[in-house]
Amino acid sequence: MVTFVDGPVRVSVPATSANLGPGFDSLGLALAMRDSLTAEVGGSGLEVAVRGPGEGTLALDESHLVVRAMRAAFDLVGRQPDGLRLTCANVVPHARGLGSSSAAIVGGVVLARALVAGGGLLVDDDALFGLAARIEGHPDNVAPAFHGGFVISGRDGRGFYAVRASVDPRIEVVVLVPPTPVSTEAARGLLPAEVPHADAAADAGRTALLVAALAGQPEHLLRATRDFLHQEYRRPAMPESLALVDLLRADGVPAVVSGAGPTVLAFTDRGGAPDLLARCPDGWTAHHLTVEQEGARVEPG
Repeated sequence: MVTFVDGPVRVSVPATSANLGPGFDSLGLALAMRDSLTAEVGGSGLEVAVRGPGEGTLALDESHLVVRAMRAAFDLVGRQPDGLRLTCANVVPHARGLGSSSAAIVGGVVLARALVAGGGLLVDDDALFGLAARIEGHPDNVAPAFHGGFVISGRDGRGFYAVRASVDPRIEVVVLVPPTPVSTEAARGLLPAEVPHADAAADAGRTALLVAALAGQPEHLLRATRDFLHQEYRRPAMPESLALVDLLRADGVPAVVSGAGPTVLAFTDRGGAPDLLARCPDGWTAHHLTVEQEGARVEPG
């Protein structure tokens, strides 16, 4: 019989950036900015509290994304708790292209498994990652949120897959976050059903180069981050972001739209971060972040 652990369990999960320019729906990077989720089984009913991004705007009922993910994971182990208390201490900005929904989903499924006694024996990592990817619909943000680091992911006839690749320790990022959100659905709605073959071929080449550049040849990052598939089509939804990308790239900075935007991500090293932080537009926020090598984790007592 499935039983639940006593006392609260806390899980943290990193922000992520997907696409990284040409790696549309296939490349993702975990960043050192983490949401924290705490839950406890007991009593009856559902209690949800949110602090940080989403406070006062997110639903505090069964429609909350973390709760939905937890319910799906509980279904996987075969038992729903009678009562559940959840607190979300959010740091990752919402609807900014930094993987807030994937953090919620991955955090939720990992938290639910941790609340089940022997949950790791009932549901292994592959099954839990697959569940998270199914909830999200695509794995490019879910994969680094779950596994950490730099991940190449996708889906084929056998299901979702995720393969970690190395990142040169010199590589860090600066993210420039605008005040106005853009929904993933709106950004995807601007993409054409077909692109020219030449653009697809060029994008494939840059994606391959990007894997090599991140692994140990960062001098190629500017060329490797040139996108042909999605960013330009999304310009109407985030003109200020694309204008900033253009300016940075003209100055030799490997800058891209993070995920579906509108955040701008620029690759740098520790020495180059101050100059990039100084270029943050008025009203935006800037963060200097390292690559987070750990994905979602259960925090000690």
